[in-house]
Amino acid sequence: MKTTLIIILVVAAVVVVALVVAAVVASRRRALRERFGPEYDRMVAERDSRTAAERELRGRERRHAELELKPLSPESRAAYAEQWAQVQARFVDSPEDAVRAGDELVTRLVGEIGYPTENYEDQLSTLSVEHAKTLGHYRDAHDIFLRADRGEASTEQLRQALVHYRALFAELLGDEPVPPAQPTAAADEERAAVEERAAEDERAAADERAPDERAPDEERRVAEQRADAESPDGRADARPSPQQSDYR
Repeated sequence: MKTTLIIILVVAAVVVVALVVAAVVASRRRALRERFGPEYDRMVAERDSRTAAERELRGRERRHAELELKPLSPESRAAYAEQWAQVQARFVDSPEDAVRAGDELVTRLVGEIGYPTENYEDQLSTLSVEHAKTLGHYRDAHDIFLRADRGEASTEQLRQALVHYRALFAELLGDEPVPPAQPTAAADEERAAVEERAAEDERAAADERAPDERAPDEERRVAEQRADAESPDGRADARPSPQQSDYR
């Protein structure tokens, strides 16, 4: 009887321990999912198992805890906001240069806060701890930046790159410190309007040139008619007059 009781108690203890472990694992997993958001799902898809993905994410938390992050001063925030406005304005005349400037500005901001910037993957992993929700934007922007360097990015893709860069940039500065990214779309419209006006000016100039271009042909035709009328053989008056017709 004693042995049976001991077995029951041991089994019960094992079950309780298992339930506690399961609860702890579930709690830690829930905390990781809440903290990393879409980055959690991305890591699970990339790793061989959920356990391996969670191990990587916990490693990111440890590396992030070792960083000496510092808040920006109001002066720095204002300066970065102004520089971002300049980047967006540059898109009108040079989309590729604007995207390059946007990438450089975001990297500089990340470094000033205290994140690593020497290695892109390390930068992503440490940013993901506190900025996982906008990290996908940063990845997309960087991918378009690389395509632009190869000359493979369209104007619309370059516009999207600035929109993606702005998502992380604004989150790092906080409180909507930069103007919305719509000006880049407006820049496309403004540039199209400028091109349309240039095309209209060109057409108007062509219309103004047309009479001058036709003038030599017109003068030549008039000269030929005058020459025919004054020719010695009088071929221009070869047709009989009405009086001559009646006489005959």
